[in-house]
Amino acid sequence: MSPTDSEPPRARVAEARRNRQNLIAVATKAFSLSSKRVSLEEIAKQAGVGIGTLYRHFPTREALVEAVYHDQEDHLRTGALELLATHPPTEALRLWMDLFVDWAVTKHGMIDTLRVIISSGRLEFAQMRAELVVVVRMFLDAGIMEGEIRPDADAETIAATLAGILTVAGETEQRDQAARMLSLLVDGLRPIV
Repeated sequence: MSPTDSEPPRARVAEARRNRQNLIAVATKAFSLSSKRVSLEEIAKQAGVGIGTLYRHFPTREALVEAVYHDQEDHLRTGALELLATHPPTEALRLWMDLFVDWAVTKHGMIDTLRVIISSGRLEFAQMRAELVVVVRMFLDAGIMEGEIRPDADAETIAATLAGILTVAGETEQRDQAARMLSLLVDGLRPIV
C-alpha cells in the first residue's frame, strides 16, 4: 500500500486541487516571462510535481493553456468587482487596466497554442471580446452614475481601444508607454466641463 492509498479521500482531493492550482499559477508565470514555447516538463518541475501529475490534470498543452486562460479571465472579473467595491469608478477602471495588461502579457508564451484552441472552436474570439465588454461596461455604468465618466462612453469602443493599445504597447518592456496610453484613455472618459 502506498502512502497515498492510506490518506483519507478528502486529503487526496485537497492535494490534487492544490497541485492543479499550483500548476496553473506556475504556468501563468512561465507563459508571461517567455515569448518562446515553455516546456511542460519545466512547468511541472517549477511546480514541484512530476510530469505525470501535470498530465493527470492537463492531458495536453492545449488543456493547460485553456485552464490558464480561464483562470486569468476569472482573475480579471473578480479584480473588477473588488476594485469597484474599494475605489471610485475611474480610479478602479485605471487600476483594472493594469490587471488587463498583466493578463495580456501572460498570453505571450502561449499565443500559438491559444490560436490552435481558438481555431478549434473551444474558445471563440467573439465570446472573449463580449466578456471584456461586459467588464468594461461595469466600470462605465458605475462611473456614469457617479458623474465621473461621460454618459456617451461606449464599452465596445473602450474594449477595442484597450486591444489597440496592447497591439502597439503590449510587450513587457513597453509597460511605461502602455501605462501612459491607458491614463490618457481614462482621462478622455471624464465628463466634458
